[in-house]
Amino acid sequence: MSKILSMAPAVLLEGLALGESPRWHDGRLWLSDWLTREVMSVDEDGNRRVELTMDGMPFCFDWLPDGRLLVLSNAGEPTLLRREPDGSLTTHADLDDLSEYPWNEIVVDRHGNAYINCIGFDMMGGAEPQPGLIAVVLPDGRVYPVAEGLRFPNGMAITPDGSTLIVAESYAKCLTAFDIGDNGALTNRRVWAEIDGYPDGICVDADGAVWCAAMERCLRVREGGEVLAEVPLDRSPFACMLGGADGRTLFVVAAEWKGAEGMSEQDRTGQVLMVQAPAPHAGRP
Repeated sequence: MSKILSMAPAVLLEGLALGESPRWHDGRLWLSDWLTREVMSVDEDGNRRVELTMDGMPFCFDWLPDGRLLVLSNAGEPTLLRREPDGSLTTHADLDDLSEYPWNEIVVDRHGNAYINCIGFDMMGGAEPQPGLIAVVLPDGRVYPVAEGLRFPNGMAITPDGSTLIVAESYAKCLTAFDIGDNGALTNRRVWAEIDGYPDGICVDADGAVWCAAMERCLRVREGGEVLAEVPLDRSPFACMLGGADGRTLFVVAAEWKGAEGMSEQDRTGQVLMVQAPAPHAGRP
């Protein structure tokens, strides 16, 4: 077995409440702060700006091929919102007919199909876990389920050739892969890698490895489960994303996790960390 590369991160930004959903876009790292209900961006020198403020938590976001932003909102009835060029928010798809529970993650493919997932139970309310699902929202707003029976579906990514969707199943402790078919269908479900811990947000690099946030560390994992590198942390990572000028900076959003009921806007333990990665970003998001 090859030696695992251990990498120490630097702090780019502090003072977040609960950072999530990092995305590299237009030369800046974008991310949500769930508890302040903001989508913000930060440059590589740590200069931040607020891009969007919402009534509810901006759970996750991604961009359509034409540059319009999609945001998952769970304020009231769950909805996938779209930001128009004038800055206004409009409904891209209603989601409450599929599930009343929180919609968690999104990734948009090159055709404009938006894959979204739902955990399937009221985590914030302390409900017992139930199976979750993945749905696809077509560019015209039609939405339908494409995979069910997932154990807390979390971060998602699409491989560079557009053929495979990988999703972190947190409660199954694995990364699960699907083949992407016509009209957004998912088939050939399989375990891509087993994870020692509860995987959360993920991204793909140009070598075909997946970076995965997993319980006080981020792991770089090869298909089959071999761990190639790790970034040890002193708090819980929620997601990671490759970006920067050359695509080789791994950005990690992390905070002290006190359970869903213990998180507060006043607890500003959230950070954005960064470390140089062995291979650049690839795929989506």
